[in-house]
Amino acid sequence: MDNVKATVLGRDETNPDQFTILAHIHRPDDIKHSSEHSANNAEKTIQEKFFKEIAHHMQNAEEVHVTGPGKAQEQFIHFMEATPQFKRVKSDQSTTNEMTDDKLLEFISEKFN
Repeated sequence: MDNVKATVLGRDETNPDQFTILAHIHRPDDIKHSSEHSANNAEKTIQEKFFKEIAHHMQNAEEVHVTGPGKAQEQFIHFMEATPQFKRVKSDQSTTNEMTDDKLLEFISEKFN
């Protein structure tokens, strides 16, 4: 995950020992604003919508590992901690360079198996 896109992985329903890609999510584009105040409000709204769309694919998660460049993963974990449905989800994070889908599947498989 980064500030503009996220890949959501989960256990494969037919083979619970393997992970599969559940979704690719892209953050909506921001539009120009006339004031700094409205731009800040719009930024928060867009980020929350982005995080909610990611969380939609994690309905039954028990454990989550968020990885990617920058600070987006830390912000998403704070979002999860503030969301009642994820209060009991064990979360972890790491900072990594952007990965291809195959490398990401390999990384998460090693982390959880």
